[in-house]
Amino acid sequence: MDENTVNSFPQSVPAQKQDVQPGREKPMNPKPVEEEPQYVGADKLAGKTAVITGGDSGIGRAVAIAFASEGADIAIVYLNEHKDAADTKRMVEGKGRRCLTYSGDIGDAAFCRDTAQKIIEAFGRIDVLVNNAAEQHPQNSLLDISAEQLERTFRTNIYGMFYMTQAALPHMGDGSSIVNTTSITAYRGSETLLDYSATKGAVVVFTRSLALNLAEKKIRVNAVAPGPIWTPLIPSTFSPQKVAAFGTDTTMGRPGQPVELAKAYVYLASEDSSYVSGQTLHVNGGMIVNG
Repeated sequence: MDENTVNSFPQSVPAQKQDVQPGREKPMNPKPVEEEPQYVGADKLAGKTAVITGGDSGIGRAVAIAFASEGADIAIVYLNEHKDAADTKRMVEGKGRRCLTYSGDIGDAAFCRDTAQKIIEAFGRIDVLVNNAAEQHPQNSLLDISAEQLERTFRTNIYGMFYMTQAALPHMGDGSSIVNTTSITAYRGSETLLDYSATKGAVVVFTRSLALNLAEKKIRVNAVAPGPIWTPLIPSTFSPQKVAAFGTDTTMGRPGQPVELAKAYVYLASEDSSYVSGQTLHVNGGMIVNG
């Protein structure tokens, strides 16, 4: 990514709001930057199949495009954002790779098992699993978090990660890679995202523990911890005022773009990181965190 591209990224975004989670790309202003036009792949994932949850937009879409540029076929798992998923499929196929989309709730173990089986029937293999799907619902007080919200957040963010990994794992062999999306909130906390932050902390420990568990199988497990990244989840989560200030408190003074995370996932998915497992890469605009 050249300096001119980075310098063109928005330093802030205007106030805006979407009423339905997990959000859609079409109403966003400006649109997230998810593709690097000058990206030249090096076949780092040639012949591989990658499964990406939450792959319809935002970080998931950027990762799908980068993986396709590196030679991978892509299976996208998403909730119900059909237009966004179709756009991602078109962009992946524009890279000369195959792309299939599967709509459903990863918090349902049966859906995950069925989807993994369909992917195997279509592609014959699963080499990379990116557990990226998540949801968040800010509340000002712990007392405002209902049992239903707590259950829903954990079911998507943690149960779904367990279920999708359980479904994919029997089809993964030596040299396969699992990459989980955690968050800076796992390290810094968040006063209004208590349940979300708790799930993201669990993702870190899940990543470390699964890396130990799968070492003998030669399957590596790592994570990426994004900071404030401009995705559809943001305007569908926060008030217009908070959206307008989103990311301006980082060291770099701006929100990150999904494309700025994509190469971190490529690194962890490919043999470039052959001696890396149980680790978390922090892509957060320069904020220093422990761990």
